[in-house]
Amino acid sequence: MFKQLKVLFRQLTAEGGEGGIIDTPALNLAMAGLLCEVSRADSSLDPREHAAKRHLLSSLLDVEGEEADRLLEKATKASDEAVSLYDFTSKLRSLEAHERISLIEAMWQVAYADGEIDPLEEAVIRQVSELIYVEHTEFIRAKLSAQQAASS
Repeated sequence: MFKQLKVLFRQLTAEGGEGGIIDTPALNLAMAGLLCEVSRADSSLDPREHAAKRHLLSSLLDVEGEEADRLLEKATKASDEAVSLYDFTSKLRSLEAHERISLIEAMWQVAYADGEIDPLEEAVIRQVSELIYVEHTEFIRAKLSAQQAASS
């Protein structure tokens, strides 16, 4: 029981609870984890999706090269161990609306990186969008924006 309370307390403070503490490494890992979830949703490993994840982490989180690779490695392990998408999304609700929308667009860009959208990829993005409170209209705008970028 005490262990569960300690874990809950750590989660609350890491999510920017009343103390206003924001755990940036946890947020970064959560974002990278969601990009990994999209890329593995269709059960195929595509180097174009990996390159897209690396590039998007650079632009979303302002990380470069080896740091992006380390983050992706940690995110892949976290994704392997995750029970559900909630493991990642619960940390991201503290983001500003435009940051959450940017994440959804990045997820779409990863999905489009291999040239096709698998229904499972779309399902993951839709679920994440709902869990981090992105309105459906913004979900569609992000999809169209990523689709347009992919076709250019």
